[in-house]
Order: sequence, then C-alpha cells, then structure tokens
Amino acid sequence: MSDGAAPDVPLSRNRNYTILWTGQLFSEFAAELTLIAFPLLILSMAGSPLQMGLASSVLAVAMTAAVAPAGVLADRWDRKKIMLICQALRALAISSLAAALYLDSYTFGHLLAVAVVEGVLGSVFQPAEHAALPTVVPESQLSNAVARNAARPFVAMLLGPVAAGYLFALNPISPFLANAVILTISLATMLFLRLPRGGAGAEPAGEPRPQAGFGGQFAEGVRWMLGHRVIRTTMAWAVVANMVFSALLIIILTMSNEDEVGPGEIGLMMASFGLGGIAGAMAAGWLHDVLKPSVVVLGFSWILPAAVALMAVVPTGLPLGAVLGVAAFFAPVANTVVMTYQITATPDELRGRLSGLAALASGAAAAFGPMIGAFLLAGLGDGRKAVLVCAAGLLVVALASTASPVLRRFPAAKPSEAEPVSA
Repeated sequence: MSDGAAPDVPLSRNRNYTILWTGQLFSEFAAELTLIAFPLLILSMAGSPLQMGLASSVLAVAMTAAVAPAGVLADRWDRKKIMLICQALRALAISSLAAALYLDSYTFGHLLAVAVVEGVLGSVFQPAEHAALPTVVPESQLSNAVARNAARPFVAMLLGPVAAGYLFALNPISPFLANAVILTISLATMLFLRLPRGGAGAEPAGEPRPQAGFGGQFAEGVRWMLGHRVIRTTMAWAVVANMVFSALLIIILTMSNEDEVGPGEIGLMMASFGLGGIAGAMAAGWLHDVLKPSVVVLGFSWILPAAVALMAVVPTGLPLGAVLGVAAFFAPVANTVVMTYQITATPDELRGRLSGLAALASGAAAAFGPMIGAFLLAGLGDGRKAVLVCAAGLLVVALASTASPVLRRFPAAKPSEAEPVSA
C-alpha cells in the first residue's frame, strides 16, 4: 500500500487520484493557454517584439525561481491547501487581465504582473501535487499512475496552443476567460480531495513538528539528493539529455523554416511529437511491468542518439515529425521508471523538495538548451551538422550511461531503499 490509506481499487475508480490527475491537467492546460495568449495579446496591442520577449522571459524566470522554494513549502505545509490557494489566486490574476481588456484599461505592466503570479503559482502547485501522489495511490499501482501523469504535458501541449489561437481569434478576451474558468473548475474539483493526515503535507493536530527555516530545509533536501547515489545519477542523466533535446528542437524548427516548410506542416510536425509522447505514456505502465528498469533506462539512452542521427538525413516536415514522434514515445517510458523509483525511495517528508529540485534542473536544461542550439547553428552554419552534433552529445550520454554501474544495474522501486537524510 501507499503511505496513506488509499484503497486498492483500479486507478479509474480511485477518486482522489482522479482529482489529482485532473487538477494538474487543468493547471498545465491553463499554463499552455497563457503561454500562447500572452504574445498574441501583446501583438494585437501593437506591442514590440521586445515586449513579447520580456513577457516570456518574466514568465520563465518566475517559474524557475519558484520551484525550489515550492518544494520546501510542499514538505512543511498542508499540500491540499497549497493547491487550492494556487488555483484560486491564478484564477483571480488571469480574471483581472480579462476585466482590464473588457474595460479597455490594459497595460503591459499589468500583463507582466499576471505573468509573475502565473509563473510562481504554477510552479508552487506542481511539487504539492507530485508529493501527494503516493499518499492516494497504492504502491502496486504507482508506476501506472506515474505513466498516466506523463501523458498530461503532451495532452496540454497538443490542445493548449490550438485552443488559445482559436479563442483569441473569436475575441482577445476569450482565452483569458477560458483560463479563469478552467482554474475555477480545478479549484472546485480539488475541494473534494482527501489526503491522509499525518504526512509531511498535513500536520496532525496537537503535534506540531519542529522545523528549520526555508534555507535549512532546502539545504537538507539538496544534501539528501546528493547523498542518494541512484537519484543523484538519474538527475544528472535527465538534465543532460533534456538539455541536448531542447537544443535539438530549436535546430529542427530553424531547419524547417529554411526549407520553407509551411506553418501548417510545422504544426503537424510538432503535433507528432505530442502524439508520440501520449502513445508512450499509454504504454509506459505496461512496459514498466514487463521490462527490467535497467533495460528501459539504457535502451532509451541508445534509442535517442540513433533517432536524432536519423533526423539529420530525413526531410523536414512530416517525415521528420514521424521520427520526433518515435523519440517522444520512449521518453515517458524512461520517465516512468525513473520517477517511480524516485517517489518510492524518497521519504514523504522530502518528496516536495525532490520534486522542486527536479523541476529546477529541468527548467535549467530547458533554458540553456535553446541557447546551445542557437550557438551550434551560428557556429556551424548548417542545421543538419548541428543535428549530428546533438546526436554525438547524446551518444556520449549513452556511453556514460552504459559505463555507469548505477544505471547499468538500475534497481527496481522499493520503499525500503529510502536512505536517511545526510547530516
């Protein structure tokens, strides 16, 4: 069983898991709406490309800056309350922007303030949801739950941009109203969430726990992560792979533009990436059960450079999209193996901090990856050569993974493997 008293019923009938899954899906879908609606609004208000870039940067910086403190918060306060407050304040912030548009009182400063609120609270919501998962799902079903969770970002990436563009074409206020409604529905749904008492996210009455300050608790989480060999290794493995793949996406989009691939076909090419990820998430739970963890981790490490090398020779557009989809298929499978181990090996009182640290590492990879891609394009002057450099980088990751005793003998998820906090 899980840490809490979750009944051993199918996930589809697990009420609390369904609420958690839906709440995070709404959160990610709302974030995707915002990501597209902000630049569309700035352009419609005769804003400059500088304003567009500034708004995107403010949103990204707010998200990245908040994830580590958010992990500490998820370990020291009631996780349900955190999620409810986040959704309520996000809905209020985005509603204020819709009201400003309706009243014809829009200002760019107002949009930036909403971007900060959206970035910070979206990041605060995520570790609380991640840390709550093992308390509502039986241990025997945790890998399937993680696999289903892996599908959510791909669903949001597929639907969010399309919905934002369509709604904005109807009326510039529409995507912001829709965002507020989605977050309000999420808030209303999560009122019915039941988390077991006594975990890190909910303090038992009459038994207040002595707590260090935010800085001390964050340092405690970092020490624990660095002291756990498997988690430390998988974190580094994921960061490097994500950074190279983020660089690759910029290179592919540039190549497609240079080859005069139409916007519609580029959209379908990137949709293939999302569809591949959804398909992989659907198969991830089953593959986790039938394959050894080390086979999944090392297999993905070698499939990725092979797929990227193939991208250097296939035509841009739909053929390249098909290869992207194949690569995306295996990502949720590997993530399910790694995340299931991390969740079960981490004590409940540290799960929020681990989630925050993982999100911080992922955000850093996503921030530096595009810059690396741009430097490769500028330095090599040829997109296909840049793709081959990315493939070579991933080949180095595959070789290092194979040489690593930790990844070569990646352990199955066992709660007994949780290690004590380092001093």
